[in-house]
Amino acid sequence: MSYVIDRRLNGKNKSTVNRQRFLRRYREHIKKAVEEAVSRRSITDMEHGEQISIPSRDIDEPILHHGRGGRQVIVHPGNKEFVAGDRIPRPSGGGGGSGSGRASNSGEGMDDFVFQITQEEFLDFMFEDLELPNLIKRHLAGADSFKTVRAGISNEGNPSRINIVRTLRSAHARRIALSGSSRAKLREAQAELERLKREEPDNFGDIQRIEAEIERLRARIKRVPFLDTFDLKYNLLVKQPNPTSKAVMFCLMDVSGSMTQATKDIAKRFFILLYLFLKRNYEKIDVVFIRHHTSAKEVDEEEFFYSRETGGTIVSSALKLMQEIMAERYPVHEWNLYAAQASDGDNWNDDSPICRDILMKQIMPSMQYFTYVEITPREHQALWYEYEQVRETFPHTFAQQQIVSVADIYPVFRELFQRRLSA
Repeated sequence: MSYVIDRRLNGKNKSTVNRQRFLRRYREHIKKAVEEAVSRRSITDMEHGEQISIPSRDIDEPILHHGRGGRQVIVHPGNKEFVAGDRIPRPSGGGGGSGSGRASNSGEGMDDFVFQITQEEFLDFMFEDLELPNLIKRHLAGADSFKTVRAGISNEGNPSRINIVRTLRSAHARRIALSGSSRAKLREAQAELERLKREEPDNFGDIQRIEAEIERLRARIKRVPFLDTFDLKYNLLVKQPNPTSKAVMFCLMDVSGSMTQATKDIAKRFFILLYLFLKRNYEKIDVVFIRHHTSAKEVDEEEFFYSRETGGTIVSSALKLMQEIMAERYPVHEWNLYAAQASDGDNWNDDSPICRDILMKQIMPSMQYFTYVEITPREHQALWYEYEQVRETFPHTFAQQQIVSVADIYPVFRELFQRRLSA
């Protein structure tokens, strides 16, 4: 078996093949570093690259070397505790170590291997194995989505798509067809020449005539070109329409007075992760941003993340507005409908049962997936328990999780959108 290694250098003398092999080898270290980076970064710095540190002990490789061989008997001076055959107990504390670094009077440490991953690689690791659940093909979303497929062989095409095997096969067949009779006559003439030289060596006239015929036939065969434009064959590629799923994600964020600045920051981080994930993994997807306190309003991306408007809490206003937008702009038979809601769970008590009824009767029958994230370190309130009834009715399309601190955002996000095997 032959192995071809691409050693062509990319920018900054980096080999793509070797780099990808390195990233695969230390995938677990990188994923852990990405998870930690998401929790400590600011909102505006969520999608940049990251500096990864790998402990030196994890990149060491075994070394094969020759030992002295044979049976060695060595006497070490100073042994007053052990004799041959004794078992040495393992030290109870940490094992000793050795290194070539300088002495230090503070703490312990080890040299790390540090390297930088790009923005694309960072996002790849961040959103690895994530997807929108239950996404199905419903409608052809426009005519600008195509996929290129092979469609056989063509006599015309781009030189970069030439099919070498088919071209040489065609050239060989053409040479056989054009020079087949001449080659047969050449073989007969060569056999006759050998016979004359063996049986009639004095017959110079016939020998010269046959030699001239042989030269004429060889010249005629050589005039047939090895490769002709007629022989060129190209791989034919055509573009076929690629049916694309049309999907919409509703982002519902509670901005009421009970939401502290820290709670709002966590909610914004969650929605920024969701927004990056959608825009990176899906081409045909709409995102609808809805902010709500006592009343709900559809806003753009800028106002959704940076507006300071606040007020009381009536969660049902956001659900009602979402249901109106669904009915007006996103027909169920054409669109895959998704929603993500973030709140601290503090709601007007009489409003929580209304939220449950709106979800169960008007929204959930049309949804592909609905996620509710409650951002609070306290005990759950009425809204959470009303939503638990929705989850019992729609166990495969409704999910709810709790976020206590910034460190919980990324694990909860992965749990909600983890790729699952289809039933």
